[in-house]
Amino acid sequence: MTRFALDAVAARSALGRIVRPDEADDALLDRYATVVWSHLVEPGDSAAGRLVETLGSVRALEVVLAGGARADPLTPKEFDDGRRRWLPRLQAEQIALSLRAAEKGRIGLVTPADDEWPRQLHDLGPHAPHCLWVRGDVGALTRLRPSIAIVGARAATSYGDHVAIELAADLAGSGVPVVSGGAFGIDGAAHRAALHAGGLTVALLAGGVDRAYPAGHASLVDRIALSGAVVSEVPCGAAPTKWRFLQRNRLIAALTDATIVVEAGWRSGSLNTAGHACALARGLGAVPGPITSAASAGTHRLLREYGASCITGADDVRELLGIAGSTRGGRDDGRPPTDDTTRVRDALSPRTARSAADVAARAGMSPAETEAILGLLHLEGAAVRTPGGWRAASGAE
Repeated sequence: MTRFALDAVAARSALGRIVRPDEADDALLDRYATVVWSHLVEPGDSAAGRLVETLGSVRALEVVLAGGARADPLTPKEFDDGRRRWLPRLQAEQIALSLRAAEKGRIGLVTPADDEWPRQLHDLGPHAPHCLWVRGDVGALTRLRPSIAIVGARAATSYGDHVAIELAADLAGSGVPVVSGGAFGIDGAAHRAALHAGGLTVALLAGGVDRAYPAGHASLVDRIALSGAVVSEVPCGAAPTKWRFLQRNRLIAALTDATIVVEAGWRSGSLNTAGHACALARGLGAVPGPITSAASAGTHRLLREYGASCITGADDVRELLGIAGSTRGGRDDGRPPTDDTTRVRDALSPRTARSAADVAARAGMSPAETEAILGLLHLEGAAVRTPGGWRAASGAE
């Protein structure tokens, strides 16, 4: 077993190409100690955060290695419990392995000492990450003010997917970066729409950035890394766990100026992200859905119990961010000149109720796409659902 060493020579050897040009020994040692801390702790470990905040990464690590009765600002019990958690993970071979994986994958490292460090993470206090591992454009982290988090259910409905796509495409296309968690459902829809619109999107992963999770999103993660950034606070090779997913959500909320929950069940993990946004005094918005849909029970809860802003379109998000007006052109009535929404509108009658299948056939679209747009038109008051089917609201044609 390789013995762990904390000195400039060991640091330079371990970091390899992650070393920044002309980095002095003190800065190099601090970078290496920060990397070590990212291996020792689980995300959000406040005891480690307070220790590093008070003593610095290097001195805090030296104190942990030396042991003793206590170390400011921790109580003796906190310090002893912390050492029991951290020291079993102090494995030089494992740290070297993850650093080699980062070097091989051209994965960048950003610490609080770097210019690229997103300063808004300081709002997390002792729960802030020790460093960030970045696949893609490290500089993207400095371009997230303002930015928006779009999150929601993994098992999204066609309605939820449609809303996420509309919001992300409009916002990203107008220069507002979109941040999400890279998961199936709403997350994936938001990332894809932002990419398609040519905007910036950043994915926060619960595991190492060298391994896409879910595996089915490997190609999407690759695309995000090409023009934006894929980010994690845990080192390469780290597996995603339930705890890491929950802690990852605090980063999504902290990095952005507002969190929009598009679709969420009563116990959805997206509500955890919303909770972090509230605790950090960030903006919070929720998209209403059909009152009969369990997939929207969580968003309705946010609207009713947590004072979330009601989001019905991208302009509502801009208002939440304090950005005046829409940056996209449109007609005076707010409708785009030609799109799928227009086709569905044209297939509705103000007098005759038509089934969703009939509307889809008349519009030349799939039933799933049609139902999603009908849901949006219903929210806008442009379509009415009756026992006999759908019809256009009076004056909405």
